[in-house]
Amino acid sequence: MRLLSFVGRNGQSGYGAQIDETHVANLGAIMGHRYPDLRALLGGNGLAEAKAALAIAPVLSIHEIKLLPVIPNPDKIICVGLNYETHRKETGRPVEQHPSIFTRFAASQIAAGDPILIPRVSTALDYEGELALIIGRPGRYIKAENAFNHVAGYACYNDGSIRDWQRHSHQFTPGKNFVGTGAFGPYMVTADDIDDIEAQTLTTRLNGEVMQQAKISDMIFSIGQIIEYVSSFTPLEPGDVIATGTPGGVGFKRDPQVYMKPGDICEIEITKVGLLRNPIAQDLA
Repeated sequence: MRLLSFVGRNGQSGYGAQIDETHVANLGAIMGHRYPDLRALLGGNGLAEAKAALAIAPVLSIHEIKLLPVIPNPDKIICVGLNYETHRKETGRPVEQHPSIFTRFAASQIAAGDPILIPRVSTALDYEGELALIIGRPGRYIKAENAFNHVAGYACYNDGSIRDWQRHSHQFTPGKNFVGTGAFGPYMVTADDIDDIEAQTLTTRLNGEVMQQAKISDMIFSIGQIIEYVSSFTPLEPGDVIATGTPGGVGFKRDPQVYMKPGDICEIEITKVGLLRNPIAQDLA
């Protein structure tokens, strides 16, 4: 299933499953009394029930809804930095024994199609195409070999970075949490639909030009290792999001540097997962 969150014309939030390019099964309309949002559906072990409900759920046109980030209200968004060798080398960072971890706030997230915003205090907006894991089963001290038992699905993520603010100190947090910089979507593909996620290819395109491309298997720390490490310092809960890192080719390490500007289009595509497309705009706030 391709599960997504949305706001309808009545202003109420909901969730559903994409049937095709123009239609969505409104699962929230028949399951919302038990699972008010997608995070609750995952927490209630409702995926099998959702699959069965596809046949009877009312159908909406994609034009009747506005997409939200796949999980609009995660308890945690955990991000992994420097997790592809090509990116580690281009940044000149040393080899590390443990993943580099930082966090992103839910309020910084946007949906597919929403503009990624350049803040008034910077012009150094960079792209970072990533695979996002969505946790479905809670756990603590999860072993790497059991990690996939806790993954509900996968989605595309653009971990947009305000590079000058990211480099203000050794902490990435300011440059990773500006409003409108974390694009997440358009949907999550349930894990049982992809049995070879690490064989998939991640590609970032800016205005149609390929800027990043790598196999998911090129990650320094694998999905299993990431989940084992993260779940050791914090319990993982249904709906938590883990952005697993970006390959080499980021804009600030190019010569000349490439930063996104108003009117640009950035696309993150992962085979078997989907295509996340966002325009770039100036934040007028």
